[in-house]
Amino acid sequence: MQDTKSKRSLEVPKTMKAWVLDDPEQLRLTEKPVPEPGPAEILVRVDAVAICGTDLEILSYGLPAIVEGGPPFNKNFTIGHEYMGTVVKLGRGVDEFAIGDRVTAEIHAGCGRCERCREGMYTSCSNYGLNYGDKNKGHRANGFTTDGAFAEYAVNNVNTLIHVPDEMSDEEATLVVTAGTAMYGLDVMAGLLAGKSIAVTGPGPIGLMGVALAKSLGAQPVILTGTRDSRLAMGKKLGADHVINVRNEDPVKKVLELTRGRGVHYVLECSGASNALNEAAKMTNRGGRVCLAAFPHEPVPVDLAHLVRNNIYVYGIRGEGRSATHRAMAFMQQKRFDATIIHTHTFAFEEIPTAIKYAKERIEDAIKVVVKMG
Repeated sequence: MQDTKSKRSLEVPKTMKAWVLDDPEQLRLTEKPVPEPGPAEILVRVDAVAICGTDLEILSYGLPAIVEGGPPFNKNFTIGHEYMGTVVKLGRGVDEFAIGDRVTAEIHAGCGRCERCREGMYTSCSNYGLNYGDKNKGHRANGFTTDGAFAEYAVNNVNTLIHVPDEMSDEEATLVVTAGTAMYGLDVMAGLLAGKSIAVTGPGPIGLMGVALAKSLGAQPVILTGTRDSRLAMGKKLGADHVINVRNEDPVKKVLELTRGRGVHYVLECSGASNALNEAAKMTNRGGRVCLAAFPHEPVPVDLAHLVRNNIYVYGIRGEGRSATHRAMAFMQQKRFDATIIHTHTFAFEEIPTAIKYAKERIEDAIKVVVKMG
């Protein structure tokens, strides 16, 4: 395999280059002090970071990022949350990692003290955003409430890091969080998928990883719906038994046809389309489950009567909760599927605005755009 691992120095400078968010859609390259890891924290030298659809949401609208209790604009704030790197400094009490370890990072470290964190739902931490100054309650979501990885270094809580195997490239390691989000959606709906049918709606990065993981977990059949034939073809490579181009066929009718009128047991909704929940409900069998992993920008009407009459359960997930990234990493390390299929473009750190443009405008059918550090 081609060596795509960073060979940069492990020495830690006083300052670092970082992109900060000014007004909406405006990123500026500047210098920041290199952060110091506190107790149970680790300083990571960022080696590669992928562009996520949520980065684009934050750039345009601010939410779901909350910095100092409000929008993230003009606060010297650095976004970017799908990254991997190398351990370069350990905070007090850290012995789970060593200097030089390659790691990939979960986004969320909950406060550890609220009801949700104590239940293991740290991506739904009740103290989300309360992490600055006098209101610091320990919550951290890099790239959402605390500085992220469009920078040369980032601080992580020890419980957000996962060892990266030697044989895995930097680029592939940035995809673990994407796979982890899909895994979390499958977890909350099903847990055990073997022999059950599932439809994945929306062949973006999370949807495609959802297909790969569902197939690896024994789902049968796995059906993928979308609007782009090239993305659907990738879904076939990752394990989809059937693909449906919704521009050419009614997805509900086709799913019912493929399941002999019964509908699927589960739907993982990754499109964020305005009618996605209603369509997902109609292709789900009675007593089935729908997980929403994407969201529309505006409120949408929902046929609640259909959900109630058919005893359909609806779940919404936030990020990569309940250590789903660890399970996703296990699948990737065991090569149950090739996540690198969705990595389409690579740019240098200084080219982050161009990388974002490719991801946002889907230039050259970009799916997962990775920024590689020097």
